[in-house]
Amino acid sequence: MAEGAWGLVLLARVVGVTAVVALLLVSGAWDSWRTAQHVMLTKGREHGTMTLASCVDSTCTGPFTPKGTALARAKVTISLPIRHDTGAKIPVAIEPGTDKAVRAGWGGVLFAWVPLGGALLLAAVVLAGGLRMRRTAWAAAACGAALLAGAFLTL
Repeated sequence: MAEGAWGLVLLARVVGVTAVVALLLVSGAWDSWRTAQHVMLTKGREHGTMTLASCVDSTCTGPFTPKGTALARAKVTISLPIRHDTGAKIPVAIEPGTDKAVRAGWGGVLFAWVPLGGALLLAAVVLAGGLRMRRTAWAAAACGAALLAGAFLTL
């Protein structure tokens, strides 16, 4: 093979692996933002507390007690990890137009960004193996692990 051909092969490899890293990070951020927007952009959102009445698998239901001008609801649904017991009061925000609640506060913000944390960990493996960017991979892995650990500890 000519020298120019090897250069094109290496360029194609770098471009392809970079595209995979970008796809991982964009998809993780996109998935996280679907939930995070309700927790982080609070203006005009219904906020309050939810009392867990019943929990089946990782879905809990219960009444919503509003804070401010929001309307009280007899039953809202939330997806939570199994660390919560019935009777617990959880700060929540209601997704507009639905009866679905999302966790509010720091725990809710970190939990909403968990998909990005996982994407950072996966991207770190690709960065280290495919692009040989070991320092960048360690930084991405540390950020992803810190995000996942923070979400676990605050819930």
